[in-house]
Amino acid sequence: MLLIAFFLHNGDIHWTSVYLPLLLVPFSAFILGTSWIFASLGVFLRDVGQTVGILTMVMLFLAPVVYPFSAVPASVQPWLLANPLTFIIEQCREVVIWGRQPDWSGLAIYTVTAVAFAWLGYAWFQKTRKGFADVL
Repeated sequence: MLLIAFFLHNGDIHWTSVYLPLLLVPFSAFILGTSWIFASLGVFLRDVGQTVGILTMVMLFLAPVVYPFSAVPASVQPWLLANPLTFIIEQCREVVIWGRQPDWSGLAIYTVTAVAFAWLGYAWFQKTRKGFADVL
């Protein structure tokens, strides 16, 4: 939607938009790991479904979706960076709106962390999977 809106408003798209899928791959790995953890917990703790909805909404409102990261006071910025959505949202802005290349070192750190989180989520799911039949 952002690319379409940007094209309709400006008449062209920055060439750096080709990096957008590259930004979304590590985010997808992070989401996959999170999904495995919550899917496993949802079997044992029935209220996880409602909690995930609330947690998702809180993370969305605490991420710089409708406001730029630079508009946040410096004392709050480290807390905002703890949200896994913040880095990806800011990098998508850099690539699509401003036409700049992504922060490669930050993307490398985010990718390593996201893959590690996906691996931990998968390991957790496999470890707890044996007990699913007993609980269900």
